Amino acid sequence: MDREDLSAGGHCQKPDSPSHKTGHGFSSKRCSCWGRFLFLGAGLISLIWFLVRVIPKPSRAAYPCQRAAAPLASACVLWILSLASSTWLWRRARLHSRGPRFVRAWLCAGAAAVAALVSVVHLPHSALLGKTTELHGPMGIAKGIYPGRVVWVHAPDATDWAGFNSSEPSWQANHTDLAVVEEMVSQAIRGVVGTTSDASAWEKMFQHFNEVRGNGPRGYQAGEKIAIKINLTTCNGADPKKYEKPASLKNAIDNSPQMLLALLRQLVYVAKIPPGNLSMGDPTGLFPNYLWNLLHPEFPEVRYFDTVGNLGRVRTEFSSVPFHWSTTGADGKRPDYVPAPFAEANYVINFAILKGHSSGITVCGKNHYGSLLRTPVGSLRGVSHADYYNMHLSLPNAEWSPGMGHYRALVDLMGHRELGGKTLLCLIDGLFGGYYWDSHPYLWKMPPFGDGTNGDWPSSLFASLDPVAIDSVAHDFLATEWPDIVSGGVGAAGSLQGGAEDYLHEAALADAPPSGTFYDPEKDGVRLASLGTHEHWNNPQDRRYSRNLGLNQGIELVAIHVDRQPPHLAVRRQDNHILVSWPASHAGYQLQSTDQLEPQSNWQAVADPPAFFEAQNVVSNTLGNDRRFYRLTK
Repeated sequence: MDREDLSAGGHCQKPDSPSHKTGHGFSSKRCSCWGRFLFLGAGLISLIWFLVRVIPKPSRAAYPCQRAAAPLASACVLWILSLASSTWLWRRARLHSRGPRFVRAWLCAGAAAVAALVSVVHLPHSALLGKTTELHGPMGIAKGIYPGRVVWVHAPDATDWAGFNSSEPSWQANHTDLAVVEEMVSQAIRGVVGTTSDASAWEKMFQHFNEVRGNGPRGYQAGEKIAIKINLTTCNGADPKKYEKPASLKNAIDNSPQMLLALLRQLVYVAKIPPGNLSMGDPTGLFPNYLWNLLHPEFPEVRYFDTVGNLGRVRTEFSSVPFHWSTTGADGKRPDYVPAPFAEANYVINFAILKGHSSGITVCGKNHYGSLLRTPVGSLRGVSHADYYNMHLSLPNAEWSPGMGHYRALVDLMGHRELGGKTLLCLIDGLFGGYYWDSHPYLWKMPPFGDGTNGDWPSSLFASLDPVAIDSVAHDFLATEWPDIVSGGVGAAGSLQGGAEDYLHEAALADAPPSGTFYDPEKDGVRLASLGTHEHWNNPQDRRYSRNLGLNQGIELVAIHVDRQPPHLAVRRQDNHILVSWPASHAGYQLQSTDQLEPQSNWQAVADPPAFFEAQNVVSNTLGNDRRFYRLTK
């Protein structure tokens, strides 16, 4: 969960680099001479450092410090080889300078001159020592039944909305198709596990989770609880007495109610989890009416938690489980505690939103910025407490800690055994996507969503059992569509200095992070192990990662396309009625019902004419004791 300090006047611009001025007392020739000696020394040290670190553990080649040393080391090796070959060739030329080998002598001399020129050219000048590329191979240890697998479900027919300035919000039924979304969630669940049925997918997911954590390969057991962490950042300004979002944020993107309803239906109807064992919410946010009105009627026993707890919501409280920050910057600060919904849960589902932020991206990792009840800057139920550790200080914003190789609070959140450590499944709602922390949606222009000029909504859902891999894939999508925001363009272009992915490096290499941090959020003396795998795709067109290319490491991206299916019936409860609906865009269908399913069921046409509401045909039936089955026929 991302939180902005709304009292701040803006974002600090990255100051211009001081111009290089010519010093006094040294000639340029002396500087050049000393520069060559400095190059040789730095090159030899870099070479030795690289070999000592990488030979015992090849994966260290991806560390930022090794990526920085590699260009100097390779340049030094090339220079030494060039100098040695030129010397040898020159001696051969002198030996054969007389006699019939005269021509070959000149050829050797010419080759020596070329080699010597190469050695001179490779002497460094400051202008040639540019930044190393940000592209890198896989790092960390992949997680999941299929290690490093990330499923991307794309369903263009899931969304049809005019955009942020529309008089109708995106979550209305005529703008987000519940039937298509349910198919997206089903495909995602099956995809991460590799099964052909939803029920077996959940069973194998629970078995894998428990086996990895030393509980044996067992499934879900009676009484176990599941907490679903969602992102309600833009609902902070809602009226806690009415639970309506402010008008300025009415069309800002939160978790889609259709996505949440589809997930609850999977858990209750497919995985057979009692709804009373489920909780859903955001400890620092407010659970708005537009979610409540779609979810609560069908699942009134689910505990919907938020920071206030009015109008049927459950007020989030602290547990007695401590949370520690792995930085001296938190020394002497007010202690943190894990909120009760997570501490009491046996499993956590991290359901984030696909969007950017002043720190570059905010997906599953940053969704945990709302997991501690108090906000990142220390506000607790509207009261400011300056003695809390300020989580924002560890973000790569230009004001705080841009660049690579820094302590990142996100890693503590992702690794604490009562938060990220309980994660059963990571999901990212990418139906619309948000450009910045305030979730302003824009049409996407990158293929396959657009053609570079004209765009469409991303209409996507991402799923993975690897919390680092899923954020890595989301990073690549966001960096391709909105490179300015991921590089820090809202404050100053490039102000993040590549730091948007730094927490992914730290999390993937949590056992030996580039920053040198001893990540230990339980403060039990046990360092975090790798939390997952991180890398970048080969290019935005092919979107292939190491495992897609046949390597036994890194990420595997599984792309699934969902086309519009024949109309599906959507059923939900409202007060004492059952509402049956289907899209009005599918003409020529008739609703039928029967009281029992048999080979020769007596299907009867429903006489009540459907009402037209939000581009849906809706039939309302009084809730009774008798079972009724419904179908659409052409």
